[in-house]
Amino acid sequence: MKLLIAYDGSTYSEAALDDLTRAGMPDSAGEARVMSVAEVWLPPAHAVNSGNDETGEANSAAAADTYVENIIERPRERAKKAVAEAEALANHAKQRLQRILPGWQIETEATSGSPAWEVLTRAAEWRPDLIVVGSQGRSAVGRFFLGSISNKILTEAHCSVRVARGKIEVDPPTPSRVVIGFDGTAGAQAAVESVLSRNWREESEFRLIAVTDPLLPTAIGLFVPPVTSWVEEEMKTERDVTEKLAEGALESLGAAGFRATLDVRAGNPKKIIVEEAESWSADCIFVGANAYGSRLERFLIGSTSAAVAARAHCSVEVVRKQS
Repeated sequence: MKLLIAYDGSTYSEAALDDLTRAGMPDSAGEARVMSVAEVWLPPAHAVNSGNDETGEANSAAAADTYVENIIERPRERAKKAVAEAEALANHAKQRLQRILPGWQIETEATSGSPAWEVLTRAAEWRPDLIVVGSQGRSAVGRFFLGSISNKILTEAHCSVRVARGKIEVDPPTPSRVVIGFDGTAGAQAAVESVLSRNWREESEFRLIAVTDPLLPTAIGLFVPPVTSWVEEEMKTERDVTEKLAEGALESLGAAGFRATLDVRAGNPKKIIVEEAESWSADCIFVGANAYGSRLERFLIGSTSAAVAARAHCSVEVVRKQS
Protein backbone atom coordinates (compact mmCIF):
# COMPACT_ATOMS: atom_id res chain seq x y z
CA MET A 1 0.00 0.00 0.00
CA LYS A 2 1.22 3.51 -0.83
CA LEU A 3 0.28 6.54 1.26
CA LEU A 4 0.86 10.20 0.37
CA ILE A 5 0.48 12.30 3.51
CA ALA A 6 0.07 16.07 3.30
CA TYR A 7 1.56 17.60 6.44
CA ASP A 8 1.78 21.27 7.46
CA GLY A 9 2.57 21.01 11.17
CA SER A 10 -0.91 22.10 12.26
CA THR A 11 -2.87 20.33 14.99
CA TYR A 12 -5.08 18.92 12.23
CA SER A 13 -2.19 17.33 10.37
CA GLU A 14 -0.87 15.97 13.67
CA ALA A 15 -4.32 14.44 14.24
CA ALA A 16 -4.14 12.93 10.75
CA LEU A 17 -0.97 11.06 11.76
CA ASP A 18 -2.59 9.81 14.98
CA ASP A 19 -5.63 8.70 12.98
CA LEU A 20 -3.55 6.17 11.05
CA THR A 21 -3.47 3.97 14.18
CA ARG A 22 -7.21 3.38 13.65
CA ALA A 23 -7.24 3.21 9.84
CA GLY A 24 -6.53 -0.52 9.53
CA MET A 25 -3.10 0.03 7.99
CA PRO A 26 -1.04 -3.14 7.29
CA ASP A 27 1.83 -3.80 9.68
CA SER A 28 4.47 -3.90 6.96
CA ALA A 29 5.11 -3.87 3.20
CA GLY A 30 3.83 -0.32 2.94
CA GLU A 31 5.31 2.87 1.52
CA ALA A 32 4.57 6.33 2.86
CA ARG A 33 5.68 9.71 1.57
CA VAL A 34 5.28 12.76 3.81
CA MET A 35 4.92 15.95 1.81
CA SER A 36 5.21 19.46 3.26
CA VAL A 37 4.68 22.45 1.01
CA ALA A 38 5.82 25.99 1.80
CA GLU A 39 3.17 28.31 0.40
CA VAL A 40 5.72 30.56 -1.30
CA TRP A 41 7.10 30.84 -4.82
CA LEU A 42 10.85 30.72 -5.37
CA PRO A 43 12.15 33.06 -8.11
CA PRO A 44 14.48 31.34 -10.58
CA ALA A 45 18.08 31.12 -9.44
CA HIS A 46 19.23 33.02 -12.56
CA ALA A 47 16.38 35.36 -13.28
CA VAL A 48 18.45 38.01 -15.08
CA ASN A 49 20.75 38.27 -18.10
CA SER A 50 24.53 38.34 -17.69
CA GLY A 51 25.08 41.28 -20.07
CA ASN A 52 28.24 39.98 -21.77
CA ASP A 53 28.06 42.31 -24.78
CA GLU A 54 30.56 45.14 -24.88
CA THR A 55 28.10 47.81 -25.97
CA GLY A 56 26.87 50.54 -23.72
CA GLU A 57 23.34 49.25 -24.07
CA ALA A 58 24.44 45.86 -22.83
CA ASN A 59 26.17 47.41 -19.84
CA SER A 60 23.06 49.40 -19.04
CA ALA A 61 20.96 46.26 -19.30
CA ALA A 62 23.39 44.43 -17.03
CA ALA A 63 23.13 47.21 -14.46
CA ALA A 64 19.33 47.04 -14.61
CA ASP A 65 19.44 43.27 -14.26
CA THR A 66 21.68 43.56 -11.21
CA TYR A 67 19.23 46.02 -9.69
CA VAL A 68 16.33 43.61 -10.25
CA GLU A 69 18.39 40.74 -8.88
CA ASN A 70 19.07 42.69 -5.69
CA ILE A 71 15.36 43.42 -5.32
CA ILE A 72 14.29 39.77 -5.56
CA GLU A 73 17.15 38.40 -3.48
CA ARG A 74 15.42 39.13 -0.16
CA PRO A 75 12.12 37.34 -1.01
CA ARG A 76 14.17 34.49 -2.46
CA GLU A 77 15.99 34.07 0.84
CA ARG A 78 12.70 34.17 2.75
CA ALA A 79 11.30 31.53 0.41
CA LYS A 80 14.35 29.31 0.90
CA LYS A 81 13.90 29.61 4.65
CA ALA A 82 10.23 28.62 4.34
CA VAL A 83 11.17 25.54 2.31
CA ALA A 84 13.79 24.61 4.94
CA GLU A 85 11.07 24.88 7.61
CA ALA A 86 8.80 22.66 5.49
CA GLU A 87 11.62 20.12 5.28
CA ALA A 88 11.98 20.17 9.07
CA LEU A 89 8.23 19.61 9.43
CA ALA A 90 8.33 16.65 7.04
CA ASN A 91 11.23 15.09 8.99
CA HIS A 92 9.32 15.56 12.26
CA ALA A 93 6.31 13.81 10.76
CA LYS A 94 8.54 10.99 9.52
CA GLN A 95 9.83 10.37 13.04
CA ARG A 96 6.28 10.14 14.34
CA LEU A 97 5.22 7.85 11.49
CA GLN A 98 8.11 5.49 12.15
CA ARG A 99 6.55 4.84 15.56
CA ILE A 100 3.01 4.50 14.17
CA LEU A 101 3.98 2.38 11.13
CA PRO A 102 7.25 0.75 12.21
CA GLY A 103 7.43 -1.75 9.35
CA TRP A 104 6.93 0.81 6.60
CA GLN A 105 9.34 2.52 4.25
CA ILE A 106 8.91 6.26 4.84
CA GLU A 107 10.25 9.13 2.75
CA THR A 108 9.89 12.90 2.97
CA GLU A 109 9.56 15.69 0.45
CA ALA A 110 9.58 19.47 0.91
CA THR A 111 8.76 21.92 -1.84
CA SER A 112 7.18 25.31 -2.47
CA GLY A 113 4.08 26.51 -4.29
CA SER A 114 0.35 25.93 -3.94
CA PRO A 115 -0.07 23.07 -1.40
CA ALA A 116 -3.09 21.46 -3.07
CA TRP A 117 -1.56 21.71 -6.54
CA GLU A 118 1.79 20.30 -5.42
CA VAL A 119 0.15 17.36 -3.61
CA LEU A 120 -2.09 16.58 -6.60
CA THR A 121 0.88 16.81 -8.98
CA ARG A 122 2.96 14.44 -6.86
CA ALA A 123 0.01 12.05 -6.54
CA ALA A 124 -0.38 11.96 -10.34
CA GLU A 125 3.32 11.06 -10.66
CA TRP A 126 3.73 8.67 -7.73
CA ARG A 127 0.22 7.11 -7.92
CA PRO A 128 -0.46 6.42 -4.24
CA ASP A 129 -3.38 4.25 -3.15
CA LEU A 130 -4.47 6.86 -0.64
CA ILE A 131 -3.84 10.53 0.10
CA VAL A 132 -4.16 11.51 3.77
CA VAL A 133 -5.00 15.10 4.68
CA GLY A 134 -6.14 16.87 7.83
CA SER A 135 -9.68 18.21 7.85
CA GLN A 136 -8.31 21.76 7.97
CA GLY A 137 -5.01 23.58 7.76
CA ARG A 138 -3.51 26.31 9.87
CA SER A 139 -6.35 28.75 9.16
CA ALA A 140 -9.10 26.63 10.71
CA VAL A 141 -12.61 28.05 10.95
CA GLY A 142 -14.84 25.38 12.39
CA ARG A 143 -16.08 21.83 12.12
CA PHE A 144 -18.64 22.55 9.40
CA PHE A 145 -16.00 23.92 7.06
CA LEU A 146 -13.64 21.70 5.15
CA GLY A 147 -10.35 23.50 4.55
CA SER A 148 -9.87 24.78 1.01
CA ILE A 149 -6.72 22.72 0.46
CA SER A 150 -8.32 19.54 1.81
CA ASN A 151 -11.44 20.14 -0.26
CA LYS A 152 -9.48 20.67 -3.49
CA ILE A 153 -7.47 17.49 -2.94
CA LEU A 154 -10.64 15.57 -2.04
CA THR A 155 -12.51 16.61 -5.17
CA GLU A 156 -9.68 16.53 -7.73
CA ALA A 157 -7.49 13.56 -6.76
CA HIS A 158 -7.61 10.44 -8.94
CA CYS A 159 -7.14 8.10 -5.98
CA SER A 160 -8.83 7.60 -2.62
CA VAL A 161 -8.57 10.44 -0.11
CA ARG A 162 -8.82 10.21 3.67
CA VAL A 163 -9.90 13.39 5.45
CA ALA A 164 -8.51 12.50 8.85
CA ARG A 165 -9.67 13.58 12.27
CA GLY A 166 -7.68 12.16 15.15
CA LYS A 167 -9.12 10.40 18.15
CA ILE A 168 -7.59 10.13 21.59
CA GLU A 169 -6.41 6.55 21.89
CA VAL A 170 -7.02 4.56 25.04
CA ASP A 171 -4.90 1.82 26.53
CA PRO A 172 -5.47 -0.97 25.68
CA PRO A 173 -6.59 -0.04 22.13
CA THR A 174 -10.28 -0.60 21.45
CA PRO A 175 -11.78 -2.24 18.34
CA SER A 176 -12.72 0.11 15.51
CA ARG A 177 -16.22 1.11 14.48
CA VAL A 178 -16.56 1.79 10.77
CA VAL A 179 -19.55 3.15 8.84
CA ILE A 180 -19.84 2.37 5.12
CA GLY A 181 -22.15 4.50 3.01
CA PHE A 182 -23.93 1.89 0.90
CA ASP A 183 -26.06 2.55 -2.18
CA GLY A 184 -25.77 -0.77 -3.96
CA THR A 185 -23.49 0.53 -6.73
CA ALA A 186 -19.93 -0.15 -7.88
CA GLY A 187 -18.79 2.84 -5.84
CA ALA A 188 -20.25 1.37 -2.67
CA GLN A 189 -18.72 -2.00 -3.49
CA ALA A 190 -15.33 -0.32 -3.91
CA ALA A 191 -15.74 1.15 -0.41
CA VAL A 192 -16.51 -2.31 0.98
CA GLU A 193 -13.48 -3.79 -0.81
CA SER A 194 -11.26 -1.04 0.58
CA VAL A 195 -12.44 -1.84 4.09
CA LEU A 196 -11.83 -5.56 3.55
CA SER A 197 -8.25 -4.89 2.35
CA ARG A 198 -7.27 -3.36 5.69
CA ASN A 199 -5.88 -4.93 8.84
CA TRP A 200 -8.50 -4.18 11.50
CA ARG A 201 -8.33 -5.03 15.16
CA GLU A 202 -10.22 -8.03 16.41
CA GLU A 203 -13.89 -7.45 17.29
CA SER A 204 -14.08 -4.37 15.06
CA GLU A 205 -17.63 -3.57 13.97
CA PHE A 206 -18.97 -2.39 10.63
CA ARG A 207 -22.29 -0.77 9.82
CA LEU A 208 -23.59 -0.30 6.29
CA ILE A 209 -25.89 2.72 6.11
CA ALA A 210 -28.17 2.98 3.10
CA VAL A 211 -30.29 6.08 2.62
CA THR A 212 -33.40 5.88 0.43
CA ASP A 213 -35.63 8.65 -0.88
CA PRO A 214 -38.43 9.62 1.53
CA LEU A 215 -41.31 9.46 -0.94
CA LEU A 216 -44.23 11.53 0.34
CA PRO A 217 -47.67 11.92 -1.23
CA THR A 218 -48.91 15.42 -2.06
CA ALA A 219 -51.45 17.11 0.17
CA ILE A 220 -54.25 15.86 -2.09
CA GLY A 221 -52.69 12.42 -2.29
CA LEU A 222 -52.87 12.08 1.49
CA PHE A 223 -56.62 11.75 1.14
CA VAL A 224 -56.52 9.33 -1.80
CA PRO A 225 -55.91 5.77 -0.52
CA PRO A 226 -54.43 4.45 -3.81
CA VAL A 227 -51.75 7.18 -3.78
CA THR A 228 -50.78 6.54 -0.17
CA SER A 229 -50.69 2.81 -0.80
CA TRP A 230 -48.48 3.28 -3.91
CA VAL A 231 -45.99 5.43 -1.94
CA GLU A 232 -45.74 2.85 0.82
CA GLU A 233 -45.25 0.07 -1.72
CA GLU A 234 -42.52 2.01 -3.54
CA MET A 235 -40.60 2.68 -0.33
CA LYS A 236 -40.87 -0.98 0.68
CA THR A 237 -39.63 -2.08 -2.74
CA GLU A 238 -36.61 0.22 -2.57
CA ARG A 239 -35.80 -1.02 0.91
CA ASP A 240 -36.07 -4.66 -0.21
CA VAL A 241 -33.79 -4.00 -3.20
CA THR A 242 -31.24 -2.27 -0.97
CA GLU A 243 -31.24 -5.14 1.52
CA LYS A 244 -30.79 -7.65 -1.32
CA LEU A 245 -27.86 -5.67 -2.77
CA ALA A 246 -26.22 -5.49 0.67
CA GLU A 247 -26.27 -9.25 1.23
CA GLY A 248 -22.97 -9.83 -0.57
CA ALA A 249 -21.18 -7.06 1.34
CA LEU A 250 -22.47 -8.34 4.68
CA GLU A 251 -21.41 -11.90 3.82
CA SER A 252 -17.91 -10.74 2.83
CA LEU A 253 -17.44 -8.80 6.07
CA GLY A 254 -18.80 -11.72 8.08
CA ALA A 255 -16.47 -14.16 6.33
CA ALA A 256 -13.56 -11.92 7.33
CA GLY A 257 -14.56 -12.45 10.95
CA PHE A 258 -16.24 -9.12 11.60
CA ARG A 259 -19.66 -8.20 12.86
CA ALA A 260 -21.51 -6.28 10.16
CA THR A 261 -25.05 -4.89 10.11
CA LEU A 262 -27.22 -2.95 7.66
CA ASP A 263 -29.23 0.13 8.56
CA VAL A 264 -31.66 1.44 5.92
CA ARG A 265 -33.01 4.93 6.49
CA ALA A 266 -35.16 7.33 4.50
CA GLY A 267 -33.97 10.91 4.19
CA ASN A 268 -31.04 13.03 3.08
CA PRO A 269 -27.78 11.00 2.95
CA LYS A 270 -25.67 14.10 3.74
CA LYS A 271 -27.45 14.34 7.07
CA ILE A 272 -28.32 10.73 7.88
CA ILE A 273 -24.83 9.27 7.39
CA VAL A 274 -23.20 11.94 9.56
CA GLU A 275 -25.81 11.69 12.33
CA GLU A 276 -25.77 7.90 12.45
CA ALA A 277 -21.96 7.79 12.51
CA GLU A 278 -21.85 10.23 15.41
CA SER A 279 -24.59 8.54 17.42
CA TRP A 280 -22.78 5.20 16.98
CA SER A 281 -19.40 6.79 17.92
CA ALA A 282 -17.85 5.61 14.65
CA ASP A 283 -14.11 6.00 14.09
CA CYS A 284 -14.39 6.40 10.33
CA ILE A 285 -16.82 6.64 7.43
CA PHE A 286 -16.09 5.06 4.04
CA VAL A 287 -18.01 6.34 0.99
CA GLY A 288 -17.65 5.84 -2.74
CA ALA A 289 -16.68 8.83 -4.88
CA ASN A 290 -18.63 7.82 -7.99
CA ALA A 291 -21.26 10.15 -9.38
CA TYR A 292 -24.62 8.59 -10.22
CA GLY A 293 -28.04 9.81 -11.23
CA SER A 294 -30.78 7.46 -10.03
CA ARG A 295 -32.47 7.54 -6.67
CA LEU A 296 -30.55 4.52 -5.41
CA GLU A 297 -27.22 5.56 -6.94
CA ARG A 298 -26.68 9.01 -5.48
CA PHE A 299 -23.30 9.31 -3.75
CA LEU A 300 -22.10 12.40 -5.61
CA ILE A 301 -18.55 13.58 -4.88
CA GLY A 302 -19.71 17.15 -5.41
CA SER A 303 -22.46 16.82 -2.82
CA THR A 304 -22.86 13.83 -0.53
CA SER A 305 -19.25 12.69 -0.15
CA ALA A 306 -17.89 16.22 0.21
CA ALA A 307 -20.65 17.16 2.66
CA VAL A 308 -20.02 14.07 4.78
CA ALA A 309 -16.27 14.78 4.77
CA ALA A 310 -16.90 18.35 5.92
CA ARG A 311 -19.49 17.63 8.60
CA ALA A 312 -18.54 14.29 10.13
CA HIS A 313 -17.13 14.14 13.65
CA CYS A 314 -14.75 11.37 12.59
CA SER A 315 -12.42 10.60 9.69
CA VAL A 316 -13.94 10.13 6.23
CA GLU A 317 -12.38 8.09 3.45
CA VAL A 318 -13.63 8.78 -0.07
CA VAL A 319 -12.82 5.72 -2.15
CA ARG A 320 -11.82 5.86 -5.82
CA LYS A 321 -10.54 3.03 -7.96
CA GLN A 322 -7.59 4.21 -10.03
CA SER A 323 -7.73 3.39 -13.72
